[in-house]
Amino acid sequence: MRLHIKSLIISLLLLITELLIAQTSGFIRHTFGDYLVVILLYYVLKSFFNLPPKTIAIAVLLISYTIETLQYFNFVKLIGLSNSKIANIMIGNTFSISDLIAYTLGVITVYSIEKKLGTKNH
Repeated sequence: MRLHIKSLIISLLLLITELLIAQTSGFIRHTFGDYLVVILLYYVLKSFFNLPPKTIAIAVLLISYTIETLQYFNFVKLIGLSNSKIANIMIGNTFSISDLIAYTLGVITVYSIEKKLGTKNH
């Protein structure tokens, strides 16, 4: 495992953007935030793992779809953490098809950028 500094910097910039977006409401927070969060996750994984872009993209989709599926089944409530602010933020509590679409579009975007730039691994 080798740290990829450029990806880490992109991750930090996206995290700051996400934190700023969290202060808003509506489309920007809910849809654009979901779109950006998978790009953030992509670059976090790329920062630490020397994997091909396609592998990282698939991993990000699996993680995001799994979390959204957990929301569908009210997982936070099922495990008795519905009063936990951290659990509600990390896992969420509202399933939405539009979230899945935003995740998919975000991953397609970042993967397309990586392919266009010719990124194979680090």
